Amino acid sequence: QLQLVESGGGLAQPGGSLRLSCVASGTIYSFIVMGWYRQAPGKQRELVADSTNGGVTNYADSIEGRFTISRDDAKNTVYLQMNSLKPEDTAVYYCKVRVIGEGFREYGYWGQGTQVTVSS
Repeated sequence: QLQLVESGGGLAQPGGSLRLSCVASGTIYSFIVMGWYRQAPGKQRELVADSTNGGVTNYADSIEGRFTISRDDAKNTVYLQMNSLKPEDTAVYYCKVRVIGEGFREYGYWGQGTQVTVSS
Protein backbone atom coordinates (compact mmCIF):
# COMPACT_ATOMS: atom_id res chain seq x y z
CA GLN A 1 0.00 0.00 0.00
CA LEU A 2 1.25 3.47 -0.90
CA GLN A 3 0.56 6.69 0.96
CA LEU A 4 0.63 10.15 -0.57
CA VAL A 5 0.92 13.23 1.63
CA GLU A 6 0.27 16.59 0.02
CA SER A 7 1.20 19.96 1.41
CA GLY A 8 1.58 23.58 0.39
CA GLY A 9 -2.01 24.55 -0.28
CA GLY A 10 -3.63 27.59 1.23
CA LEU A 11 -4.80 31.08 0.46
CA ALA A 12 -3.07 33.23 -2.13
CA GLN A 13 -3.86 36.57 -3.67
CA PRO A 14 -4.39 36.92 -7.42
CA GLY A 15 -0.98 37.09 -9.04
CA GLY A 16 0.61 35.28 -6.13
CA SER A 17 2.40 31.94 -5.93
CA LEU A 18 2.13 28.65 -4.10
CA ARG A 19 4.19 25.49 -4.23
CA LEU A 20 2.54 22.13 -3.70
CA SER A 21 4.44 19.04 -2.64
CA CYS A 22 3.41 15.39 -2.65
CA VAL A 23 5.53 12.78 -0.91
CA ALA A 24 4.94 9.09 -1.54
CA SER A 25 5.83 6.39 0.94
CA GLY A 26 5.59 2.63 0.71
CA THR A 27 6.93 -0.03 -1.60
CA ILE A 28 8.03 1.77 -4.75
CA TYR A 29 10.35 0.30 -7.32
CA SER A 30 9.81 3.03 -9.84
CA PHE A 31 7.43 5.80 -10.76
CA ILE A 32 5.65 5.66 -14.08
CA VAL A 33 3.71 8.90 -13.90
CA MET A 34 3.49 11.59 -11.24
CA GLY A 35 0.96 14.34 -11.60
CA TRP A 36 -1.51 16.84 -10.25
CA TYR A 37 -5.23 17.13 -10.80
CA ARG A 38 -7.72 19.63 -9.45
CA GLN A 39 -11.43 19.77 -8.78
CA ALA A 40 -13.34 23.00 -8.39
CA PRO A 41 -16.78 23.08 -6.76
CA GLY A 42 -19.41 21.76 -9.14
CA LYS A 43 -16.84 20.71 -11.73
CA GLN A 44 -15.19 17.48 -12.74
CA ARG A 45 -11.68 16.62 -11.69
CA GLU A 46 -9.21 17.67 -14.36
CA LEU A 47 -5.56 17.16 -15.15
CA VAL A 48 -3.33 20.09 -14.26
CA ALA A 49 0.06 18.61 -15.12
CA ASP A 50 1.88 15.32 -15.14
CA SER A 51 5.36 13.99 -15.68
CA THR A 52 6.31 10.59 -17.05
CA ASN A 53 9.47 8.69 -16.26
CA GLY A 54 10.41 9.24 -19.89
CA GLY A 55 10.77 12.94 -19.17
CA VAL A 56 7.57 14.01 -20.87
CA THR A 57 5.47 16.65 -19.14
CA ASN A 58 1.90 17.54 -19.98
CA TYR A 59 -0.02 20.64 -18.94
CA ALA A 60 -3.62 21.66 -19.16
CA ASP A 61 -4.21 24.42 -21.70
CA SER A 62 -5.69 26.59 -18.95
CA ILE A 63 -2.34 26.68 -17.16
CA GLU A 64 -0.85 28.79 -19.95
CA GLY A 65 2.74 28.46 -18.74
CA ARG A 66 2.02 29.64 -15.21
CA PHE A 67 2.62 26.33 -13.44
CA THR A 68 5.66 24.05 -13.47
CA ILE A 69 5.70 20.40 -12.45
CA SER A 70 8.91 18.84 -11.21
CA ARG A 71 9.85 15.65 -9.48
CA ASP A 72 12.57 14.20 -7.33
CA ASP A 73 12.34 10.43 -7.65
CA ALA A 74 15.06 9.91 -5.04
CA LYS A 75 12.81 11.68 -2.53
CA ASN A 76 9.60 10.14 -3.91
CA THR A 77 8.29 13.66 -4.33
CA VAL A 78 6.46 15.62 -7.00
CA TYR A 79 6.06 19.40 -6.88
CA LEU A 80 3.78 21.91 -8.52
CA GLN A 81 5.03 25.48 -8.62
CA MET A 82 2.07 27.74 -9.26
CA ASN A 83 2.72 31.35 -10.27
CA SER A 84 0.46 34.16 -11.46
CA LEU A 85 -2.46 32.54 -9.69
CA LYS A 86 -5.97 33.45 -10.76
CA PRO A 87 -9.26 33.12 -8.87
CA GLU A 88 -10.28 30.40 -11.33
CA ASP A 89 -7.37 28.29 -10.06
CA THR A 90 -9.29 27.85 -6.82
CA ALA A 91 -9.84 24.13 -6.32
CA VAL A 92 -8.82 21.08 -4.35
CA TYR A 93 -5.56 19.85 -5.83
CA TYR A 94 -4.86 16.12 -5.85
CA CYS A 95 -1.62 14.30 -6.37
CA LYS A 96 -1.80 11.15 -8.45
CA VAL A 97 0.93 8.62 -9.12
CA ARG A 98 1.32 5.37 -10.99
CA VAL A 99 4.10 3.18 -9.72
CA ILE A 100 5.67 -0.21 -9.96
CA GLY A 101 5.14 -1.39 -6.41
CA GLU A 102 4.74 -4.49 -4.34
CA GLY A 103 5.04 -7.69 -6.33
CA PHE A 104 6.43 -5.61 -9.23
CA ARG A 105 2.90 -4.75 -10.24
CA GLU A 106 1.54 -1.44 -11.46
CA TYR A 107 -0.59 0.58 -9.04
CA GLY A 108 -2.34 3.94 -9.14
CA TYR A 109 -2.89 6.12 -6.10
CA TRP A 110 -4.54 9.43 -5.25
CA GLY A 111 -3.60 11.81 -2.49
CA GLN A 112 -6.16 13.20 -0.07
CA GLY A 113 -6.19 16.63 -1.70
CA THR A 114 -5.08 20.08 -0.62
CA GLN A 115 -7.21 23.21 -0.90
CA VAL A 116 -5.93 26.13 -2.96
CA THR A 117 -7.92 29.34 -2.72
CA VAL A 118 -7.07 32.40 -4.77
CA SER A 119 -8.82 35.50 -3.54
CA SER A 120 -8.14 39.09 -2.63
